[in-house]
Amino acid sequence: MITIGQLARYVGVSVKTVRVYHEKGLLTEPDRDASGYRRYSASDVIDLIKIRTLAEAGVPLARIRGLRSANSEEFEQALHEIDDELTARIRDLQATQHRLRGLATGQALSVPDEVAAHLERLAGWGFSPRWVDLQRDLWILVIATHPDQASALFHDQAESLADPRLRELFLDYDHAHDLDPQDPRIDDLAHRIVAATHDRYGAEDPPHVDADSDIPALIQGTVNASSPAWRRLDALIRQQLDM
Repeated sequence: MITIGQLARYVGVSVKTVRVYHEKGLLTEPDRDASGYRRYSASDVIDLIKIRTLAEAGVPLARIRGLRSANSEEFEQALHEIDDELTARIRDLQATQHRLRGLATGQALSVPDEVAAHLERLAGWGFSPRWVDLQRDLWILVIATHPDQASALFHDQAESLADPRLRELFLDYDHAHDLDPQDPRIDDLAHRIVAATHDRYGAEDPPHVDADSDIPALIQGTVNASSPAWRRLDALIRQQLDM
């Protein structure tokens, strides 16, 4: 017969671990001898080795107790179930890891992959980091508040930017951020944007969210607040479109 310390040392676990297994009913707690010490037999060593092997294989402690009393068929079925559970957990952890790595490298937060890829293309086209960050924030807002309409709005903008002539207008809009609001280039840009809007949509309205939504005004207000030049550009565009 051996002591709990010897048992733990032979099996390669701590005494604390043995006591935890006792508390959880995984390992039968032996009677104490006349001196008040627990004394373990060879069968206890074998049982503890089995428990340790299952635990190290990733089997939850709550499942080990049932496995130890299972027959070979039940044991195999239970291990398959645990394997499936671990596979699902690994898949979830990998997805979480992918999202965390995306955030660490500055990819879009809470936007679909196609929007994230679009945001990456903006930088390649010459848009400023300020513009890319602004677009990211605005798409997060649109997707969160109008999920059913966000896809149509996004694809409309993506198609516009795929046209080099229209992309140049967006770039000019971006680069107008630091201009004096009275700079004549602001007036010229407003005229060109209105003309391009009429050419693209004709008498139809561009894709938009629900008429009673406050989000478009909130978005444009955010854009305008970042630049006096952009604020005047928006006013000129609205004025000309209403004519």
